This record gives sequence, structure tokens and C-alpha cells, in this order.
Amino acid sequence: MHDTVHDIIKSEFQLRVVDESLQRILQCLDTLSHEQLWHRANPNTNPVGNLVLHLCGNIRQYILSGVGGAEDTRQRPEEFADGHDHTKEDLAERITQTLHDANAVVQGLAYEQLTQTVNIQGFSHTRLSAILHVVEHLSYHVGQITYYTKLSCDVDTAYYGGMDLDVTG
Repeated sequence: MHDTVHDIIKSEFQLRVVDESLQRILQCLDTLSHEQLWHRANPNTNPVGNLVLHLCGNIRQYILSGVGGAEDTRQRPEEFADGHDHTKEDLAERITQTLHDANAVVQGLAYEQLTQTVNIQGFSHTRLSAILHVVEHLSYHVGQITYYTKLSCDVDTAYYGGMDLDVTG
């Protein structure tokens, strides 16, 4: 039973983080112009570029450092600062590397490690709760990136294009 649950956690992380979310972010980055990438509609919104930097920082802190034990070098305020001029290619490379690195950490975890407690951002988490946080947090921001891309470029991302989603059972 433990092996089955362990395998499901690892395969779901791979699916949700790398196979789905990463591909969606890359598609949106490819669609947006440089100006759209860094457009801030008002002081209470974040440009897509900042969201990508934020995801890199958050996932590195939670998975690479918190779950995997690497040094925590996150500079959270920098993720949201104005004045970044990263290209979409640079952002694509950063998010790709971050998500692949995070996946490698999760794939390398032993079942017993999932319930061990770690400290992240001053809070106590099990490694499993840190993993779930990353999947949820990533999904939240991928939705924002997708919405902004659809709104500014008038495109259908067709994430489920060609699939019959009305199939039951």
C-alpha cells in the first residue's frame, strides 16, 4: 500500500508540475510580447514576468530547500520588484530548470520522508504538505498567467484541444 501511495504522489507531481503547468507557462510566455510580459495593470497586480520569478523563488524555497535540504537563498521582495528586464527565453529557462529540479527532489524522496517535519518560511510543514502547497500555489499562478494571456492576446490556449471532456465513466 505504501508503495502505491508513494508512486501516486510522485507521478501526480510530475504530471501536475512538469507535464501540465510547465507546458502551460511556456505556451503563455511564447504567446506574450516582451511588453505584455512586464505590463503591470495597476500597483496591486503583478506582471507575468514577476509571477514566473515568484514561482521560481517559491518552488526553490519549498521543494529544493525545505523538502530537499538545499540552502535557502530566496530573496522574495526581488521577485516582485519593478525594473526586471528578463527576456521570455530567460524566464522560460529559469522556470523549466526550477520545475525539473523540484521534480528530481520529489522523485528521490523515500516514503518515510513524506511525514517528516521541515521548517519553511517560519512554519512547520511535513514534506508532503510542502509538496501539496507547491502544486496548489503553482496552479493558482498558472491560472493567472493563462487568464492574462487570453485577455491580452485574445487567444484560446486550447490546453485540452482535441480532447472530448464530456466522456463519462
